[in-house]
Amino acid sequence: MPITPTDLGGDENTARRVLVQARDIAPCIDSFPEDSEEKKDAIAVLKGVLDELPAAGSRRTRAMSRNGSSITLADIKSAFDEDARSSLRALCAASRDAAPGAPLGSFPTDRPFARVWPEGDYS
Repeated sequence: MPITPTDLGGDENTARRVLVQARDIAPCIDSFPEDSEEKKDAIAVLKGVLDELPAAGSRRTRAMSRNGSSITLADIKSAFDEDARSSLRALCAASRDAAPGAPLGSFPTDRPFARVWPEGDYS
């Protein structure tokens, strides 16, 4: 079962945004079995990211402009420091059964383009 915003707690919308970024960093986090140590570790890392994320307001302010009346706030992506990123990636690497450097996906054995040429497989 995938990690849900209720697993992380806090504001649901912010938790959803953190989960979206986490899935971009480490797509495997939704494949961990329920009650596995990997899933508990991923939830702990994501809760830490949520705890460090400043609330909307003055602490999230990155830049201000007076005459242009603009303000720049920190985005969700900036909440993932290098420690959180490497922790999530390490969980994915530890959960892989394949050898390091092996493909992450499965590839079809059927070769549909072989049916275009009646002579058989191209070598």
